[in-house]
Amino acid sequence: MSLRFPDGFLWGCATAAYQIEGAPDADGKGPSIWDRYAHTPGMMVNNDTGDVACDHYHRFRDDIALMKRLGMQAYRFSLSWARILPNGTGDVNPAGLAFYSDLIDELLANEIEPIATLFHWDLPAALDDRGGWLNRDSADWFADYARVVFQAFDGRVKKWATINEPWVVSDGGYLNGTIAPGHRNRYEAPLASHNLMRAHGAAVKVYREIGRNEIGLVVNIEPKYPASPSNADVAAARRAAAYMNEQYLDPALLGTYPVELREVFNGAWPTHDPADFDLIRQPVDFIGINYYTRAVVRHADDAFLQAAVVHQSQSTYTEMNWEVFAQGLTDTLLWVRQRYGDIPIYITENGAAFYDPPAAHDGRVRDPLRADYLQKHLAAVHDAIQQGVNIKGYMVWSFMDNLEWSLGYGKRFGIVHVNFDTLERTPKDSALYYAHVIASHGEILSKPL
Repeated sequence: MSLRFPDGFLWGCATAAYQIEGAPDADGKGPSIWDRYAHTPGMMVNNDTGDVACDHYHRFRDDIALMKRLGMQAYRFSLSWARILPNGTGDVNPAGLAFYSDLIDELLANEIEPIATLFHWDLPAALDDRGGWLNRDSADWFADYARVVFQAFDGRVKKWATINEPWVVSDGGYLNGTIAPGHRNRYEAPLASHNLMRAHGAAVKVYREIGRNEIGLVVNIEPKYPASPSNADVAAARRAAAYMNEQYLDPALLGTYPVELREVFNGAWPTHDPADFDLIRQPVDFIGINYYTRAVVRHADDAFLQAAVVHQSQSTYTEMNWEVFAQGLTDTLLWVRQRYGDIPIYITENGAAFYDPPAAHDGRVRDPLRADYLQKHLAAVHDAIQQGVNIKGYMVWSFMDNLEWSLGYGKRFGIVHVNFDTLERTPKDSALYYAHVIASHGEILSKPL
């Protein structure tokens, strides 16, 4: 099967700073909330930390050389805020800026386009001490940080993302305590969400003053399908979709929140200053969509959202217990166009965690399930393009195995295997398959390599 993608379609891969860099206090870097969280007993599987991770801080040139060999045209990475501003605000750390400057230069020297994400969950610890995303000043802190990096790198970096997956920050960090900073408070979650969106808008506003290229927001979308046509299940799916998907895209693109959130949070839903939406709804150049799975939802009286996910017994599930459902990606992309208009879209993350051995065997890592996942989802992207969705590029998650946040090193998303004892990198069969796709500009084999 051969599916040709549009001219100029951008093929690449993605990572996040805390998951791969290591070097948590090197060259003047300040601590982040993840440095604290990972060293808090009981928070991380196997007490894993990001202290070494993939040691990308010291090995980035070799990693970029491997990207080049695989044919990557773009690399989406995140900047560590605390590496650049150790206290979150105030004095800039020149060594932190120099690291990312060298990284960007190395990418450009290898003809790989850098795509920089300002915030991928690792808030400076000094700002958490001041309330973190619960403090309305966080939008100003973020804008000041954004100004520093825009002034340093815009021009060499032509595509910027403000915040990665604000839903995960709020739901995991402030409602359920599953990621840093580890809070569990229904009243905090909508406040954190709102300030994250204000910070996004503030950074875009700064970029419009001094930037010359493109900036957007990255959200994780998980389409919600009702388990039955019953009114109760349909309503449960609507609440779940409003909470996870529309809570962030609606204010950014429509200037409002979905009405269902008042029902979801009830008395915990705050009153918002209408002027905040003028800040949040800044014009963006693209939306980044992170897609992994869908949810089939039924009504459940005893659950948050009064909704529960129904396991699909006929489906394949990943190591994250996420259903493999490629049609959901096509449905998501069509939904975004229908609800928000013909805005350019990048698939900024898409991938799967399946079991891989700790070490390569004879220089090879066979991962047929991951290759099959990529094949199906790339076909889903192509289907959406054929139906008129303006999709500009695709970034596989992830370039290499890394720290899967609080789940530690046991969940491998990489198309490049990392032996965490030796840090040796080995392209998996899925990487070779993806390299073929890139080289042929979208030829998707009926039988993956």
